[in-house]
Amino acid sequence: MTENSRSLRLKEATRDTHDRLDKRIMAEDIFASQAQFARFLRVQYRFHRDVDALYTKPELVPLLPELDARRRFAQVTQDLRDLDTPLPAEAPGKLDSSTALPEALGWLYVAEGSNIGGTVLYKLASSKLGLNAEHGARHLAAHPDGAARHWREFTRALDEIALSEDEEARVFAAANQAFATVQGYVTEEFAKN
Repeated sequence: MTENSRSLRLKEATRDTHDRLDKRIMAEDIFASQAQFARFLRVQYRFHRDVDALYTKPELVPLLPELDARRRFAQVTQDLRDLDTPLPAEAPGKLDSSTALPEALGWLYVAEGSNIGGTVLYKLASSKLGLNAEHGARHLAAHPDGAARHWREFTRALDEIALSEDEEARVFAAANQAFATVQGYVTEEFAKN
């Protein structure tokens, strides 16, 4: 990553939105019980349902390495089933194969970046709740090559995609929209007591 790379500029541009979301999630004490963690899983399910179609979007496949292998919707679905938690109501994902490239890249930046924080959450889910890559926390488990390496491969590819100034601005707006969407899901899921 160069000093002025797209991924580093995205990190800076989404810092406030990302920090607010992280603090909100941790304020919900998601490791207090499996029921509380299940609420977090419902948030994750809704977000990964939103982005799932992007992982097979023909336009993105040649641009981003091993894109299809990065999907986590099936894993978070199984995590919810492991905890005998009902899936959120059926709804179409917010994004689909017609989503424009800049918006897709912004949302994927958030989805893929969550893998880095997911490694910390995975350790806590394991130590506090006894969950692991085979039961209840599979979607948080690091890629076999390591989360950091997997992230670097993604950001390197993201940084190399040629975009116009307008498209670049749309990537940034979409990333902030993705974080805000997850924040909304947190509010909704944790209001259900």
